[in-house]
Amino acid sequence: MKPFLDENFLLQSKTAERLYHDFAKQMPIIDYHNHLISEQIANDVTFENITQVWLYGDHYKWRAMRTNGVNEEYITGNKSDYEKFEKWAETVPYTLRNPLYHWTHLELQRYFDVHDLLSGKTARSVYDTCTYKLQQPEYSVQGLLGKMNVEAVCTTDDPLDSLEFHQQIVAQGADIKVRPAFRPDKAMNADDLGALNAYIDKLEQVIDTSINSLDAYLQALKQRHDFFAVNGCSVSDHGLEQIYAEDYSDEEISSIFNKIRNRQHISHTENLKFKSAMLFQFAIWDHAKGWVQQYHLGALRNNNTRMLSKLGPDTGWDSIGDFSQARQLSKFLNKLDSEDKLTKTIVYNLNPADNELLATMIGNFNDGSVAGKVQFGSAWWFLDQKDGMIRQMNALSNMGLISRFVGMLTDSRSFLSYPRHEYFRRLLCNLFGEEIESGELPNDMEWTGKIIQDICYNNAKEYFGF
Repeated sequence: MKPFLDENFLLQSKTAERLYHDFAKQMPIIDYHNHLISEQIANDVTFENITQVWLYGDHYKWRAMRTNGVNEEYITGNKSDYEKFEKWAETVPYTLRNPLYHWTHLELQRYFDVHDLLSGKTARSVYDTCTYKLQQPEYSVQGLLGKMNVEAVCTTDDPLDSLEFHQQIVAQGADIKVRPAFRPDKAMNADDLGALNAYIDKLEQVIDTSINSLDAYLQALKQRHDFFAVNGCSVSDHGLEQIYAEDYSDEEISSIFNKIRNRQHISHTENLKFKSAMLFQFAIWDHAKGWVQQYHLGALRNNNTRMLSKLGPDTGWDSIGDFSQARQLSKFLNKLDSEDKLTKTIVYNLNPADNELLATMIGNFNDGSVAGKVQFGSAWWFLDQKDGMIRQMNALSNMGLISRFVGMLTDSRSFLSYPRHEYFRRLLCNLFGEEIESGELPNDMEWTGKIIQDICYNNAKEYFGF
């Protein structure tokens, strides 16, 4: 019986062990998509206790606690930080076979050298040990990133963001590169016309110009796109149920925009056409600047309207959706490609039923101009676990070139999430190791080791230009 979470965790062969320890383990991390708070990085925040760095904003843990019968007062409510931690600790033993069990103990080990299994019995000692260490200078936010050998991170930022904290980080000459990513979802979301108009009103304030026409709106957003580029941005990101690629004319979109600004009802078809036009325009700007564009597809968000009204979005009420992806995605990418306006693109799916769909779709638009130009992105959100990662990597291997894969990201709001890169790397090395030992791959450690290092770091370094 193998010990739990030892140095060869998830590595099921000697070859896998060698691939991980000799090739993957030491590679730096490029975390090209996450939701870290730039203000906390700029100010090099020191957290008061482990609850603040570990449980605040982590809806993965919140969902598990709710399922375990924990009252919301101990999750997002007014209970003390220790009381919230204790309820999480009591929940952890019930997360067996959920990736949270692995992540929890990896994070305790890698950051705090705590090897106890977390439970209600060990809650106080673990809390006190980790909280004490978090007060030490090396456990500041930038210190935590440094501990995990993080070289670069891309935060996720709305076009209206001032980027003042990114500017502050650059001025500090920080060792870690922190770059913004342009996330214009709110600028194209016509599902809620009140919210969209409020957004446009805020944009008017930011650029100090009135917006009364589609042209003025696009010029304003282009100004923000340019501003992001000046401040080091080279990545965009979109979180969508599915790609929008309806046919439209410029006159139609102009008319729809006028209706939006006049608070007039727009039809479902007009909504889709507006989203399609905006999405295409963003892609054109990305291409002109040579950015990488990312599309996260398939989340069915805010299912629980009662809790949404109480707590707001991104608090743990989302799930996998069963949207039809292929035809619209093909149409969108083809339209860009036919105009020679398709930049480097990463597409992520949340429904595992779409793995092979995306793995084959990317091959339609990899034109030889850039290695791995169109990518099937890493297993995302609910698929960010052992089975999900393996299935994504197998689909990509079978129908594309995993050797050109840009690898893992955290997509996290937590500064303690970086062992997820280790988790991914161990699974990657185990896949290759098993097939080398079974004779399905040659025992060429030099070449295979290079491929492993490329997937862990080198491919992303070259692809993003960091």
